This record gives sequence, C-alpha cells and structure tokens, in this order.
Amino acid sequence: MSITSDTKLMKRGGTALPSSIRALATAVALGVSLVGCANMPTAAAGGRSTPFESVAPTPTVVRVGVIGKGEPQWPALVKAAAAEGITVELVDFADPGQVNPATDSHGVDLSQTQNLVSLAKYNASAASPLIPIGSTAIYPLGLYSRKYQSTAQIPDGQTVAVSHSQGDQAHGLLLLQSAGLIKLGGGGSVFATLSDIDPAASRVKVIAIDPTLSATTLPDVAGVVMAQNYLRDAGLTVHQALVRDAPTDASLVPYTGVFATRVADRVNPLYLNLVRIFQTDPAVQAGLVASSGGTAIPVQIPTEVLEREFAKTTTDTAATRKVVKG
Repeated sequence: MSITSDTKLMKRGGTALPSSIRALATAVALGVSLVGCANMPTAAAGGRSTPFESVAPTPTVVRVGVIGKGEPQWPALVKAAAAEGITVELVDFADPGQVNPATDSHGVDLSQTQNLVSLAKYNASAASPLIPIGSTAIYPLGLYSRKYQSTAQIPDGQTVAVSHSQGDQAHGLLLLQSAGLIKLGGGGSVFATLSDIDPAASRVKVIAIDPTLSATTLPDVAGVVMAQNYLRDAGLTVHQALVRDAPTDASLVPYTGVFATRVADRVNPLYLNLVRIFQTDPAVQAGLVASSGGTAIPVQIPTEVLEREFAKTTTDTAATRKVVKG
C-alpha cells in the first residue's frame, strides 16, 4: 500500500472529506507505508531488492541416500554434522538401483552407495548424469586358499575362482594379475573378463562363480578371490589372505566408494562440507572401518584425481558399451 494510492480514497463522490478525517487517513497510510518499508529487505551493495521480495535462508539440511543406515558411520556422521550446524537426514534404501534415480529427482541430495565404476555404468544410460564429489573408502578383495599359504606355493595350471559379477570379476582379475598369477591383454581394465586372460602368459586357470558360493567352492580349487562379506561363511579373516589389494595401487581408484550428487551441485558448499566431515571425523572413520569388519581402507583422493579417474572410467564404459552393442 502506498501514500499516493491512499490519498485518492480521501474524496467520496467528488466531495472533499473533513480535514480531521483527511489527516487521520494520511497518517494511517503513512504508517502502513513505513511499516512496509521497514519489513523490506535491504539490497546488498551493488544489488537491488524489490517490494515483498523475501530473502531465502541458507539451507542446512542434507538428505543422504544410504544402504544400511544403522551402520556405525552414519549415526556418527549425523552427530558430527549437527555439531557444525548441519542436519543430516538418512534415507535408507533396500534396492541399490533406486538410489541414483532418487538423487537425480532430488529425493535425496547426496548418495553414498557405490564406487566410480558403478556410477559410470549408471551414467552411461541415464538421462541426467551424476558426479562424484568426494571419496570414502576402498574395500579390498583378497585371495584365500585352504591348500596353500602363499601364491608362490600354487602350482602352475591350478584353478582359481573369481566372482561372476562383472565389476567384481574385473577387480578380482586385476588382483590376480598384480599377484603374478595371470596376464591380462592390454594390461587389463575395470571391465576385464575371463576372455581377456592370456593363457600362455598365465600361471593359473580362472573360473567364474556365484560369490555366495565362495565358501563351498574353496576346498575344490587352489584359491578364491573373495570380498570381506563372504569371509565369515568361510570361517576366515582378512589376515589369512594370500594376497590383498594394495591401497596404493592406482588400479584400485575406480573401486573407491564415493559420494555422488547432481552435476549442478558439484560445488555446493553445504554438500562439500558434509563430505569433509565424513572424511575427517574420527568417530565417522572408525565406524566406517568397523562396519566393514576391519577391511575398509578410508581414502581422501584429491578432487582433481577423482574427477580425472572418473572421466577415464566413464570413457572406458562408453567404449565397452559400444563394443558390446557391436
């Protein structure tokens, strides 16, 4: 309401109102106008504000998509973030395939359920790609055996098993190559399969199995490449591995767990701050290791390295899909 518009109301049917009423009306109009001005936002230096323009508060709530929100790192993250004024809402997913679509549609702000390889595969067929903004941990694979105490003891020509899952299979093959048991054509990649093995240059034969059968397969082969979540069924610990992934092995970077979000939010300061808390808070890191049975290796990969590796993994994914489609 403005003074100009209100003074037009001071005449009724073309007849001037009494001076006392005119004075009262003017005072009311002026009072309302001044109150309105007092409630208007002040423009920043060099900026402009308009009447009734509102200043949006800085958001401090972050919804994070996870699988297993009861794992110890997540309550620890909620507590550590709250100490810095950030409210974390954990959204637990039973189906891993629903996490990325939920991130894309703003159902969650960040997700932490996958590694670079999985994210690149999702992006290959997604209408809106997602991007990693921070690393979490590497989950090493190990080669385990009931028959031998070291890889040197395994006779040439023996059989070793790896997972039939594409991502884990490539990871397992790279581990066997680093242990000197096989040779992969072209040096191998995160998309390596059994067909990439050079038999003439390899010491062992390799078969693919359902990873849930790792424990029952172990007595029948020279060794099985296993993830930590299958060790309990086999009555093994990580310390019994003949060989494990080396954290410094560059080929492991694609298997690094990451926080992912939408491309438009890649530099969102609130999200990046939450990633920092996850990577540096002692309780969060201890919970991360504990939830993996002591096998997770927390890592802080520099942003430029993470982005470079993700770009390479994305390119390799596209090339592999093109070859498969023929």
